[in-house]
Amino acid sequence: MDLIGIQTKICWTVTRGEGLSPIESCEGLGDPACFYVAVIFMLNGLMMALFFIYGTYLSGSRLGGLVTVLCFFFNHGECTRVMWTPPLRESFSYPFLVLQMLLVTHILRATKLHRGSLIALCISNIFFMLPWQFAQFVLLTQIASLFAVYVVGYIDTCKLRRIIYIHMISLSLCFVFMFGNSMLLTSYYASSLVIIWGLLAMKPHFLKLNLSELSLWVIQGCFWLFGTVILKYLTSKLFGIADDAHIGNLLTSKFFSYKDFDTLLYTCAAEFDFMEKETPVRYTKTLLLPAVLAVFAAIVRKIISDIWSVIAKQQTHIRKHQLDHGELVYHALQLLAYTALGVLIMRLKLFLTPHMCVMASLICSRQLFGWLFGKVRPVTVVFAVLAAMSIQGSANLQTQWNIVGEFSNLPQEELIEWIKYSTKPDAVFAGAMPTMASVKLSALRPVVNHPHYEDAGLRARTKIVYSMYSRKAAEEVKRELMKLKVNYYILEESWCIRRSKPGCSMPEIWDVEDPANAGKTPLCNLLVKDSKPHFTTVFQNSVYKVLEVIKE
Repeated sequence: MDLIGIQTKICWTVTRGEGLSPIESCEGLGDPACFYVAVIFMLNGLMMALFFIYGTYLSGSRLGGLVTVLCFFFNHGECTRVMWTPPLRESFSYPFLVLQMLLVTHILRATKLHRGSLIALCISNIFFMLPWQFAQFVLLTQIASLFAVYVVGYIDTCKLRRIIYIHMISLSLCFVFMFGNSMLLTSYYASSLVIIWGLLAMKPHFLKLNLSELSLWVIQGCFWLFGTVILKYLTSKLFGIADDAHIGNLLTSKFFSYKDFDTLLYTCAAEFDFMEKETPVRYTKTLLLPAVLAVFAAIVRKIISDIWSVIAKQQTHIRKHQLDHGELVYHALQLLAYTALGVLIMRLKLFLTPHMCVMASLICSRQLFGWLFGKVRPVTVVFAVLAAMSIQGSANLQTQWNIVGEFSNLPQEELIEWIKYSTKPDAVFAGAMPTMASVKLSALRPVVNHPHYEDAGLRARTKIVYSMYSRKAAEEVKRELMKLKVNYYILEESWCIRRSKPGCSMPEIWDVEDPANAGKTPLCNLLVKDSKPHFTTVFQNSVYKVLEVIKE
């Protein structure tokens, strides 16, 4: 395959032996799968250059950029999953968050705002949100941090108002580009933007109350918190949107004993459980955690000093000067937000760890450690820290490099081949979400559910599909599947028996949702032995059993 005389795709016929048929294997950017993965790796490779620029700009020293990049590599297994699962939405999205945060840092530090910076911020917001709907929750933490920075007095009203306008514009454009995704407009993020915009407009009225600085901070903070929650509730009710309701339920389950089908599907997966106890230990061994704690303590010391100076003056009017280095305070608050996310949901440490690497660059900051660099050369301090980090860091890198393997899933290959050649192109399939993604992409068959879980309708369909692993009667399950026009159900026995922890097998999850049938034999166990009379087994291998739904 050539493009303007350049070969973009090379294919071979590979003989696999062991009775397996030969397959065609292709590589090069002309192959869709290779192009897809190559773009992700290039994007994440460029992100490392971005991290160097970010660390350099934030710390004011190229040594800071070096610290950021080396910390990322020394903690690579805690920073990213791109080497294991390239096609994840976060793999496309996260590099643009790094760019976005760098631009926010520049805007906070700049004495004069330039249109180019604001346009770049808008574009990076869009590219961050478009691939990944979870991005709105991350941007919510950013807006909350920036609002806190504004309330205390590190940035002025004009600067925050422009940032809010940019976020509003980018959110509106994403709404259009995502074909009217109403979940964005009814999100906490959108509600927070509106409330902050209103608070900025009301600032002159607050000042007329002749209150102390501390009282104004508390009032604005309460207005933002309760206003955001109330507006989110009202807009969701008004538009009838419940697409992100499972996120609220997931967070509720972290603090209380709340359980339902959707939250258990999440919390029973290791990546959505609390952060592992070993994670802080791994941070400590590479000295990332001690370095970040030292930086954080220095910033907190500055914040306390600034706040005390403001409160002590008991001012009841607009201060003539803003407090200095609001970008440092923003990063400290963002660190707290990412820490909360990472502790509650282990998967979200992929925001925390890279941000810790960026924060570590501030060990080179003269604003924070000028007292030390007056006695010892910065280069000496930084290289001493990096040398200590490299003891465990180099071992971590070697562990990463030693991981070599190949992907093989013969049972799924047999399933896909059977579907391609033994079913009609319009045959509708149902089953486990990961399997349905493969059926849709590789066999091009219609599916009734797939791994995109941020849609209330899709969650409802998935719940019906997963009732095959409940203790309900086969006739009842079949009736619901027929309403979805399902022709074939792909049953996986492993889903019926696997259990990541107590209470987390599929039948146990259904016991919470359907206590009336608790104690009965799971339907999947019965169908593994005999699928009749409601279903007919049309394909079976070591992993998959395809059941045809018998029409009445």
